[in-house]
Amino acid sequence: MGRGKIEIKRIENASNRQVTYSKRKNGIIKKAKEITVLCDAQVSLVIFASSGRMHEYCSPSTTVVDLLDKYHKQSGQRLWDAKHENLSKEIDRIKKENDSMQIELRHLKGEDISSLHHTELMAIEEALDAGLAAVRKKQMEYHSMLEQNEKMLDEEFKRLQFVLQQEMAMGENAMEMENAYHQQRVRDYNSQVPFAFRVQPIQPNLQERM
Repeated sequence: MGRGKIEIKRIENASNRQVTYSKRKNGIIKKAKEITVLCDAQVSLVIFASSGRMHEYCSPSTTVVDLLDKYHKQSGQRLWDAKHENLSKEIDRIKKENDSMQIELRHLKGEDISSLHHTELMAIEEALDAGLAAVRKKQMEYHSMLEQNEKMLDEEFKRLQFVLQQEMAMGENAMEMENAYHQQRVRDYNSQVPFAFRVQPIQPNLQERM
């Protein structure tokens, strides 16, 4: 019995749809490999699943880029849209501006100026004068900032030195007060003792007894 025909329409069951996709994807890649070997053909195959995952195959004798280039030349169809063309034009414009700026930079360095017109030389001179004035202004600002920082550091040093002197003076006063307190305690103790103790010998002198 032959296999019945399958109606070609979207498979609604997600599980069945995934199984069918996996089988048919493997089958079409197998066919692409076979036609590459049997017929010496160049094949490029790209498949995107509904999930967005990509599967691809390309004949070993070529690349996808080479095949697209051949397709572009033989079909005459434009593969790049206007956005890519505008991007290419923008890249070319930036390259030209960069070349122009490189030439202008060499002129400012004094290179390749023998062929310049008098007005062009005057413009370069004005640009150099303006640049020199800007550099001098920046240098003056830098020196002013250094002087201000030095002044702030000097004031901070003086403040710390004053605080240190105050702390040292307070320490000396505390020591003097402590010494005076001990001296007063000694004087108070001496004034409270009514008489001096006299040590008597334990045994009397033998000469006094005779």
